[in-house]
Amino acid sequence: MMHPWRVSTYALMLAAAGLPLYIHLPRYATGELGLSLATLGVILAGIRVMDFAQDPALGWLVDRYPARKPALAVLAALGMGLGFVMLYTLRPETGTIPWLIAALVLVFTAYSLGTILFYGQSAALAGSSDGLIRLAGYREAGTLGGIILAATAPTALVALGASGSGYSAFGLLLAAVCLIALVVSRPLWRVSAPAERPLSLSELRSSGALGLLGLAFVNALPVAITSTLFLFFVEDRLRLPDLAGPFLILFFLAAGLSVPLWTRASARFGPARVLVPAMGLAIVAFIGAAALPTEAAFGFALICLGSGAALGADMVILPVLFAGALNRAGLQAGRAFGLWSFAAKLALASAAVLLLPLLEISGYRPGATNSDAALTALTLGYAVLPCLIKCVAIVLALQLPRKEVSA
Repeated sequence: MMHPWRVSTYALMLAAAGLPLYIHLPRYATGELGLSLATLGVILAGIRVMDFAQDPALGWLVDRYPARKPALAVLAALGMGLGFVMLYTLRPETGTIPWLIAALVLVFTAYSLGTILFYGQSAALAGSSDGLIRLAGYREAGTLGGIILAATAPTALVALGASGSGYSAFGLLLAAVCLIALVVSRPLWRVSAPAERPLSLSELRSSGALGLLGLAFVNALPVAITSTLFLFFVEDRLRLPDLAGPFLILFFLAAGLSVPLWTRASARFGPARVLVPAMGLAIVAFIGAAALPTEAAFGFALICLGSGAALGADMVILPVLFAGALNRAGLQAGRAFGLWSFAAKLALASAAVLLLPLLEISGYRPGATNSDAALTALTLGYAVLPCLIKCVAIVLALQLPRKEVSA
């Protein structure tokens, strides 16, 4: 049994620790905690080093103790909830950096565990290749709902009367979401998975999953970059700070509304035939951002619509292909999705670790009066670099053997 609304609710919870965290974290750390962009980049780099060992280990734990999935799911939800409160609500007067590191480690560890459990349960919940595509639609609908909620909540909470920038109330809201997801998702972990073979590098390669894993990392980099720099671009390059929230809503609404269309297209034509055109759409939709003048609200709104629709395809197609490759080969999904989780987080962190210090070196300062050179560096990072990386992803997708791109 697929449990559509339960799947969507759990996906909504997980989504709050993905893209929205990277959207808010640079501004929150610099504006609320007084940290520099370079310091934040170093912190995120250190956490990613931890993930290199942690995510595969969590995948092993899930595969080794399948009967403990309900308990592990409880730990994941509670860990995320506590981590969000530590990150946004409970701010110490001293020791800000150690506290921030502890909060991020807790959030990311719990997020990894929840993601590995969730995606690893896909085959058991779906029951068939066609079911995987339908399940992806339910999952990504919830994911996009969570992204919209978490990306826009601080602004909405301030409008409703929350104090300051809304982040303290934001932490409590996310903790409540985690508790709700904990309760409603309990039946998901009682569905038994079929017997699976242990995962190895050779099995991962022969199944085609390894190539898809590499493609997923490269393909995630453009969204990671634009998410990290979004607020800076809108506020300092376009000079439209009051429209940052509406632009985010428009972007993620376009992604959410496109998910059923991409799901139907994948079911009708096959995920492989939809993959490359969807990647091309992302480039066509986004390339014009570099040429926008200041205060070009309508032009950027169009870019949000097109690039949001392309994001919907990214969220549906590649996870389906990866799960399908594992399912056909009968491989254990826990460790495999541990690697998948690591690749996704590595893409997000790489954007922050590499670009934030470079922007600081260029002279860019968030919210300050910046030179033309600094704003040019911001524009190149936000609008040009993602398109170049997307071209690399298209080349990699075209080189995949046929067996690696079928559900």
